[in-house]
Amino acid sequence: MGRILPSRIRAKVTATNSAILGVMKRCWWAGEDPLYVAYHDHEWGVPCRDDAKLFEMLLLEGAQAGLAWITILRKREGYRKAFSRFDPRKIARYGEREKQRLLANPGIVRNRLKIDSAIRNARVFLDIQQETDGFAPFLWSFVDGEPIVNRFRRPDQVPASTPLSDALSKELKRRGMNFVGSTICYAYMQSVGLVNDHLVDCPQH
Repeated sequence: MGRILPSRIRAKVTATNSAILGVMKRCWWAGEDPLYVAYHDHEWGVPCRDDAKLFEMLLLEGAQAGLAWITILRKREGYRKAFSRFDPRKIARYGEREKQRLLANPGIVRNRLKIDSAIRNARVFLDIQQETDGFAPFLWSFVDGEPIVNRFRRPDQVPASTPLSDALSKELKRRGMNFVGSTICYAYMQSVGLVNDHLVDCPQH
């Protein structure tokens, strides 16, 4: 084991290494909350082609509408338990009894419209899976199969929506989904890695 340096020397070495390597910081929104930091470092902007995860994020993004994302992250496990571990086949069969159970569950956002939407969207999700041999091929077709890597340097450069999110929103609505406006769709595209909007000085870019 190497010799432990005095704290003032360790600080000097750290500062020197930072100057040599360049200091990179996380995107502005990650803050210091452990849930946010973990989500930023390991999920946001990472290309996902797994239908189970794609459905989970679709449900959660719809639940987030009008709320802070950290609210949903803190309730994520509650959603996992309440919504059959995000199994769209089970959720698609939910009836009034399940709706009442969900409305009484403090572990999720108890909004009837969002609960109804989750069930409706699960059914449409399954329809798309059957039609296109998976939801991932359908979703990734909007970016020709490859993630869009942006090179934004400032938070004010990151858009809330784009023509691509407009197109995705329009198609999902046409198929019958709810809570899939263009802004929600762009957040979804960011979360599952269709676009990489980490700022260029972020280590996850």
